[in-house]
Amino acid sequence: MGRVAGGADAVGRALNRALRSVPVEKVPLFRQSFISLLVVLAAVLSAVLPWLVVTDAVTMWLGVAVAVAALAFAALMVRHGELRRWELVVPAADFVAVGLLRYGTGDQRSVFLPIVLLAVIWVASWPGRRHVLLPLAGTCVTLLLPYLFSPGGRGPSELVRLAFALVVYATVAASVNELARQATARLERARAQQHAVERELARAAVVQQSLLPPDASTLPEAFAVFGACVPAREVGGDFFDWYPTSTGIAVTVGDVMGKGVGAGMIAAAVRSVIRSSVDDGDPSEAFRRASVGLTTSAYDTETQFTTSFHARIDADGGVLWADAGHGLAFVRRASGGVDRLNSADLPIGVGTDWQRHRSQLDEGDVFVCVSDGVLDLFPVELEALHDLERLLAATPEPARIVEVVERLARERDRSDDVTVVATALAPASVPARP
Repeated sequence: MGRVAGGADAVGRALNRALRSVPVEKVPLFRQSFISLLVVLAAVLSAVLPWLVVTDAVTMWLGVAVAVAALAFAALMVRHGELRRWELVVPAADFVAVGLLRYGTGDQRSVFLPIVLLAVIWVASWPGRRHVLLPLAGTCVTLLLPYLFSPGGRGPSELVRLAFALVVYATVAASVNELARQATARLERARAQQHAVERELARAAVVQQSLLPPDASTLPEAFAVFGACVPAREVGGDFFDWYPTSTGIAVTVGDVMGKGVGAGMIAAAVRSVIRSSVDDGDPSEAFRRASVGLTTSAYDTETQFTTSFHARIDADGGVLWADAGHGLAFVRRASGGVDRLNSADLPIGVGTDWQRHRSQLDEGDVFVCVSDGVLDLFPVELEALHDLERLLAATPEPARIVEVVERLARERDRSDDVTVVATALAPASVPARP
């Protein structure tokens, strides 16, 4: 009995693998095609090969006709979806077809009875315990159908053999039905978990989007500021921020190592700590505060380091900035040249000391900061930084720079988040040179 159950498991798994690639509406036709093919093949071989017995050719070919008719009905179900409610008719016809084939090819000596196993698996794979009883009833039809044509001449041994065959096929049906039940339960649990994860990701994405700065209308009119963040997943590790200060504005771009919800949570924490340093004129102090928050956590800092660039831009164009391992900040000069703001300081969570630096924005200059995901937008990795500088040199307007980078990020396949911020002094705010 154990061998039968194991064989049924193997047959069920093989059939399920084959069915995965078939559209749902074509599954009955796919199943019936195999059964009909076997019934036709059995009849043809019996008619052609002399060592296969044909005791009643009319009954044998009648079984073929029933199987082919069931195939035609399965084909109709593909065209007319409303007929799917009658799918049980198809395997029911197969039980009759195999019974007729069996009687016409030697009755109890027929070698083609195992074909009925496919119909048993078909019905038993449907959910519900009643689908164990239905294939058992169908097998009874297959085995007892010859009694309608020849009721006499059968001893008690034949009845015992048929009873034992019913037990075997009932075991097969029960095994397949249990496999189908377990598979359905696992699928439902997986779907429920997937939906729960999707809901959590949606909430996290909403929270992360709410942490992005409002539009530039909250900033002094002396500045033109634009930014965009395109995460590689629903929740990313990149962030950017801007807010007014007593002398101008503060701009921050950061990139947490990793992606997903964990990176998004760290990004939110680092952003909040940096923003809390608004009253401190030293941008490097913001990194020191954020570093304290990371190094006192229960996790290894090397698994959660953050690169970041933080700048304070005054209304007269003075830029006081600090770089925590970021290295992707530029000043696009009005003349078309591009200056990269370099620093040797380490990321937050790795370094312990950051230096502040000074730069100057003049009329027509644009301050630009991007995350390293922007470099992935260019085809040649070794030339990506030069390609980015060429893009900046060819694009004088801050709004256009952000637009171009964001469009590239949305058009191309990416494995990393993409963030860009571009800032310039409004022309009316730039004092005239003496």
